[in-house]
Amino acid sequence: MTNIAYPFHIDGSGRVASAESDPHIHQMIEQLLFTAPGERVNRPTFGTGVMQLIFAPNSPELATATEFMIQSALQQHLGDIIKPEAVRVESHDATLSISVQYIVQRSQQRQVAQFSREV
Repeated sequence: MTNIAYPFHIDGSGRVASAESDPHIHQMIEQLLFTAPGERVNRPTFGTGVMQLIFAPNSPELATATEFMIQSALQQHLGDIIKPEAVRVESHDATLSISVQYIVQRSQQRQVAQFSREV
């Protein structure tokens, strides 16, 4: 099975770019994290809406709720591919940093994916 690379682009041979399995899983997590619910046609529940948190006031309660929301979305949409173990969210000024620790279901290998977005 061919995994389409994210972001979508054409490779040097003029074909749709593909990605290996582990980078593809990282790309799927990134898409889920930074997609707002309702943004995808025919997938109204896909996404987390974390980009709205950049402007929200920081608090331990908000961070805990966000981590739970992300972990739930990972389980719901990618649960057949990964087993989420831990999520950490930090917001500093206009930068949002997210760390996701997970186990790849197929290989049972533990991975950590880090993401950061600025506004």
